[in-house]
Amino acid sequence: MMTPEAYFGTGPVVMASAPGRVNLLGEHTDYNDGYMLPCATPQRTQVMLALADDGHHAFYSASLDEQVRFEADQAAPPGFGRYLEGCIRLVEEQGADVPAVRAYVCSDLPLGAGLSSSAALEIATLRALRLLLHLPLDDVALALMGQQAEIRYAQVNCGVMDQMAASLADEQHMLLLDARTLQHALLDLPNDSEVLVIDSGVARTLAGSKYNERRAECEQAARLLGVASLRDVLEPSVVEGLPEPYRRRARHVVSENLRVLQACAQHGPALFGQLMAQSHASLRDDYEVSIPALDALVALLSAHSAVYGARLTGAGFGGACVALCRKHCAAKAGQDVVPRFNASGHKARMVVPLA
Repeated sequence: MMTPEAYFGTGPVVMASAPGRVNLLGEHTDYNDGYMLPCATPQRTQVMLALADDGHHAFYSASLDEQVRFEADQAAPPGFGRYLEGCIRLVEEQGADVPAVRAYVCSDLPLGAGLSSSAALEIATLRALRLLLHLPLDDVALALMGQQAEIRYAQVNCGVMDQMAASLADEQHMLLLDARTLQHALLDLPNDSEVLVIDSGVARTLAGSKYNERRAECEQAARLLGVASLRDVLEPSVVEGLPEPYRRRARHVVSENLRVLQACAQHGPALFGQLMAQSHASLRDDYEVSIPALDALVALLSAHSAVYGARLTGAGFGGACVALCRKHCAAKAGQDVVPRFNASGHKARMVVPLA
């Protein structure tokens, strides 16, 4: 792995970072114009930038120990460079002249855990470009640009939650986000609680293809109901006349939106934990994005005396689980649960709180 000093020689001109995110409630609602409650992870991605003098963009990823280099007016080769190139192109579309740059990327975010390392990379890159070029762009604008970079250059038809969380969230609060209006507010975590995140160690092998499939199913359900999006359905009973699988897909989205809004009423950690349990059951049974390993990890977490509630987080089919725990008890709960889960042959690890 190359050091920044070795890569730049004289050091970077600017540096910026952005966190990953863990979603506490509101899964698969963002592309349905719904509500969600993510918070930031302590792990971050950092991007350092310097001007290049040879007319080529050059990007180095310390995590991958991989470097890409291409002419500034050409496309990046497939791989991590597409995310950075997408951010540069989105900045250029704002009318800025982006010179050839050298970028050094380092991160302690676990890849493939569903904690949105891609959005952290995009927002960190855009923050660094904002500093380098003195761009008058606010944090919401950066999030929207990051989303478009991922859709158009990484070919992932994502919603806006991950980039909004990377741009606006912090570790001490939940970010209530309305995907339709982009209205947002930082809310306190429930009293006497803290967040535990465990990476199951199971790769999300089907997450991409099933994500696109679920998105198409939700769009079809909205058409059948005659609404612009499932956000416009306020009562779960409205979806009961739909054919399968649209009935179950829509029921998850409608009920999940209601769970987020109920959680925001600040009724305390016990109810919040119950809503997380209901969310996982809905993701498992109605949305069908869980797998037995995640169900087993959620069951172990839910049975722990310090845990109010637990669920899978992210797209599903692997990745991480999140639990709401009693204050000052999350690390102990993780230390208890991870070995029991790994006794079945898994390779889970606690990622929040930091060990």
